[in-house]
Amino acid sequence: MTKFDYKSQLPSVFLENSLSILPISRGSYIISDFETFKDFDDNEVDIIKIDFPSYLESIDYRNITSESTALNCAYVSEIIHDFVDDEQLKPTVSGRMSSLSFNFDINCKNSLLNIRVDNSQIEIDGGYEGASTLSLIEAKNSISENFIIRQLYYPYRLWSNKVTKNVKSLFLTYTNGVFHLREYIFEDINHYNSIKLVRQKKYAIRDEMINIESIQKILNEIRITAEPEIPFPQADSFERVINLCELLNENTFLSKEYITENYDFNERQTNYYSDAGRYLGLIDKKENGQVIYFLTDRGSELFKLPITKRQIEFVKLILSHLVFKRTLEHYFEKADSPSKTEIIEIMKESNLYRVKSDTTFYRRASTISRWTNWIMELIEE
Repeated sequence: MTKFDYKSQLPSVFLENSLSILPISRGSYIISDFETFKDFDDNEVDIIKIDFPSYLESIDYRNITSESTALNCAYVSEIIHDFVDDEQLKPTVSGRMSSLSFNFDINCKNSLLNIRVDNSQIEIDGGYEGASTLSLIEAKNSISENFIIRQLYYPYRLWSNKVTKNVKSLFLTYTNGVFHLREYIFEDINHYNSIKLVRQKKYAIRDEMINIESIQKILNEIRITAEPEIPFPQADSFERVINLCELLNENTFLSKEYITENYDFNERQTNYYSDAGRYLGLIDKKENGQVIYFLTDRGSELFKLPITKRQIEFVKLILSHLVFKRTLEHYFEKADSPSKTEIIEIMKESNLYRVKSDTTFYRRASTISRWTNWIMELIEE
């Protein structure tokens, strides 16, 4: 009842009154108008390709379905070693433990509040010790706009008092074959909101290469499908469309309410992103007292493919819709991303389902632009 990993998960009464909640012992909590969440930045980061140990059979890096497997994969492929810049890293701490006792300041609406924590329960997804550092990692296999600082701050306070080495706070997000590592520091150990992003890297395990010729071949050969009688996508992040499909691949069925409550979606976003999956033929839904989402047979088969072949299939699904095909062709002709005005002109010639008003054209053009850019970012030179 008190586990809110993302701001959108807070109960409506909290959101309406700018409230949040933090544990201060085992079983007791404090509620106030303090700032407990941190937004992720949205900067573009180049992907570093790494090799996976060929002799390992017990980890299938093509089918990572849990945060613990993502961490194990990042460790054995030495992604964590590279990010921390320490070849001697060894896994040392993980799981649930006591925070012990400490005090800290936190930003409230008009002041600072001092809070004391006494033996609150914390959980560390992975701790890796090297020659001079202890890296504590919070891992997620879902994409979000923000995270609760407590997941980094409480473990940081505990272990900063227990070891003499520099304690690093890392956040790992894994989705669609990409390991995104961020390092945060607390500029003032006693101030919860002194958190600052200092660096980040993205990694992917080396597989087949996608080049311009691969994409142009799809453009030339793809058969155009009729526009489905499904709302045209208003889901700017194609990574989140994929991530929702990944979550359905792990869980078979998820209700609309469960997705909204457990991942960083509000109700409107749940509709938008599930409809985007339905538009591509990857997701379907049924109603039995509540709305239930699941992968179609096509979606399930797609997630049996290796990562690169899976990306190619995503590209084919997108480009089988005329408006996306024409937009990407325009991209290649101009050698630059088409403007919103140019995309809207293409949309008006593509007989889209129930897209009529200028404001709707403009909103949907943003999705077309972002999905086209996603395809271009797959290309390796």
